[in-house]
Amino acid sequence: MIKYLGSKRTLLGQIASVIGAFPQVATVADAFSGTARVGHHLKGLGFAVSSNDHNAYAATLARCYVQADAEDWEREAAQLVREFNGLPGEPGYITSTYCEDSRYFQPKNGARIDAIREAIAAKALPAELEAVMLVSLMEAADRVDSTTGLQMAYLKNWAPRAHNDIELRVPSILPRARAGKSQATQLEAAEAIAGFDVDLVYLDPPYNQHSYLANYHIWETLVLWDKPEVYGIAKKRTDVRERKSAFNQKPKFHDAFGEVLDAVRAPITMVSFSNEGFAQREQIEARLAGMYGGEAQVETLAFDYKRYVGAQIGIHNKQGDKVGKVSHLRNQEFIFVAAARHVSLNGLRQIAAAAE
Repeated sequence: MIKYLGSKRTLLGQIASVIGAFPQVATVADAFSGTARVGHHLKGLGFAVSSNDHNAYAATLARCYVQADAEDWEREAAQLVREFNGLPGEPGYITSTYCEDSRYFQPKNGARIDAIREAIAAKALPAELEAVMLVSLMEAADRVDSTTGLQMAYLKNWAPRAHNDIELRVPSILPRARAGKSQATQLEAAEAIAGFDVDLVYLDPPYNQHSYLANYHIWETLVLWDKPEVYGIAKKRTDVRERKSAFNQKPKFHDAFGEVLDAVRAPITMVSFSNEGFAQREQIEARLAGMYGGEAQVETLAFDYKRYVGAQIGIHNKQGDKVGKVSHLRNQEFIFVAAARHVSLNGLRQIAAAAE
């Protein structure tokens, strides 16, 4: 999967263990799905997953990794990968914007991205298969980019991987989960949650000033294929300036998060958060305690982890020059669980005790 700020790859085992502490859970909603890594993992464990994200690229990742089933599309995807890998490059928007006006990709790869993206558009594929192919292209481009992992800037000198030739692969799509068909939506989180009828809601909201749209604007353009006007050295989409999330603004975060919690109908709510976020542990615990008619049971698990890759390599300016030092390399990740009064927390408490 793509390099991603805030990825929960290292927390997957803990997330699955916590959900596994509730044997009655068969259906799970993920309201801020990002790369869909969590939803993909849970689907592989047999849960029917409802994924949601308001960014188009993230919703596409979820449509591929959560909604699409291997038995429906794997064979056709493999055929298309072979076909598209044989296409010659045809310079277009990506080459002009991200290879010539900036240096995210080598021109040879930019031309291939242009040609493959136009070929996908021309096929008018079913939505799930189109998502699989767009993710294949997105991940192939990610493997040959010249960034630190974020698209706020490109490197001053070419990354070694940028010289490689781009090559599509079939994404690791999964068979349909034993609990049933999964789904992906592209809505605001509160709206999505209000419409999901599930056993457990998983929430991993943005919790600091880092905008996912700004950090992954090229993927948004690659998916939408709207060839937008751009601005600045980083060549961001102009709508990055308008599409602001309340979750990236400290004065608005608490109200936005509260709106999502108020929309939850599932008897179990699980929240993933960091000690580097806009809210403190005590604030989140207090807000969760007010759920379920003010009678929520709340448990918190804490884990020590390396910070995300961007924090580990230092602070860079828009030209890709290192301008700041790393302040610290580790942080705490929290998993909060709020449950209605009738839900047993015995299994969760055993996990918490073992983790201490």
